[in-house]
Amino acid sequence: MASLHENSEKHVVIDLFAGAGGLSLGLYQAGWEGLFAIEKNAFAFETLKYNLIDNKKHFRWPKWLPQTEHDINEVLKKYPKQLKSLRGKVDLVAGGPPCQGFSMAGKRVEEDVRNQLVFSYIKFIELVKPKMILFENVKGFTYAFDKKKNDNSEAEPYSHKVIRELGNLGYNVKPHVIDFSEYGVPQRRKRFILVGIQKELGTPNDFEDLLKASRNAFLKSKGLTSQNTLQDAISDLLRSNGEVASPDRKGFYSGKYGNKKLTAYEKLMRGDYPKTHEIADSHSFAKHKQEKMDCYKRLLAEYTQRGKRIDGKAREPWGIMQRGITVLDPNAVSPTITGHPDDYLHYCEPRIMTVRECARIQSFPDWYEIKKKYTTGGKMRKVEVPRYTQVGNAIPPLFAELAGKVVLNYMLK
Repeated sequence: MASLHENSEKHVVIDLFAGAGGLSLGLYQAGWEGLFAIEKNAFAFETLKYNLIDNKKHFRWPKWLPQTEHDINEVLKKYPKQLKSLRGKVDLVAGGPPCQGFSMAGKRVEEDVRNQLVFSYIKFIELVKPKMILFENVKGFTYAFDKKKNDNSEAEPYSHKVIRELGNLGYNVKPHVIDFSEYGVPQRRKRFILVGIQKELGTPNDFEDLLKASRNAFLKSKGLTSQNTLQDAISDLLRSNGEVASPDRKGFYSGKYGNKKLTAYEKLMRGDYPKTHEIADSHSFAKHKQEKMDCYKRLLAEYTQRGKRIDGKAREPWGIMQRGITVLDPNAVSPTITGHPDDYLHYCEPRIMTVRECARIQSFPDWYEIKKKYTTGGKMRKVEVPRYTQVGNAIPPLFAELAGKVVLNYMLK
């Protein structure tokens, strides 16, 4: 590993809990070079591997680590010496542990075993000692769980624990809560972002100021403004454009690209992909029963509160059978994209969103193909991460690219 920086001006990043690769994609586009990525789920890793390992050659990948999915705890157990040998050779460790136990949209389960992966993350940082850290999690990561049942002590937010532990390891850290919709992403998505720098190298206190100062020029270079609506993102993907049999989903149909005048955001997302593909990747439509179609048509015709979730008793007059649904507003940013495909009703067609439409809203370009099953259910939810969930769990690559450029500026200093 002594030659990690030889013959290369690129700075080196490791992506932890990499998922389908949203953060890695943004860092790749920002000019970083990946060393390796750790992702436990085989479905998500296949998407990452197809796009960023096989296609873009983003990762060097050390010989001692098999190029497959990995549990971070197994990596810590099997390769501590190899990880320790990376000290002084890794510029950035990026990524954050799974967020389901902290999410305000979920059940916020303190005993969720995934919460303990925070401490695996700390152990990894302790071994590798990167120059900088870019940590991401849901906004709920900053909130304490309820008081402990058996004593009078206050519960402590996990964000405080991470900040304290990283400080003990020799890092200056600065926490932020950032809304990605302010950075060109057509989605209202607030996330906890923590930036850390080794104390002897500096402090990251001006990270968010630098993000804001860089934003307009960065977006202008992409042909974008800071506010892009839902309609700006997906109006070329309507089912009314026509459809063909889905190439990767037997018995389903996928939508053709539209030929309307494209928005700047659609041009950026499409790139050259439509020149070689008649249909967008992962743009397969769900099969709705007639009863649901009728419900959706009525909502589109009569429900006026766009962008507001319909749940609880409010569902009854509309015949909504699922736990809740939001009729999307074409003229606003989307609500936070989740891993549940039936959370949102398309703004002008009686159907839920496709995986590609969700990926567009997350700022994944169309060439970035999402792999494996579209959906899953029952007991398989515990082991499978289908396409909708891969996309819903991701960090928007557009924001990740800007953040990667700002962090790179720290490195160049």
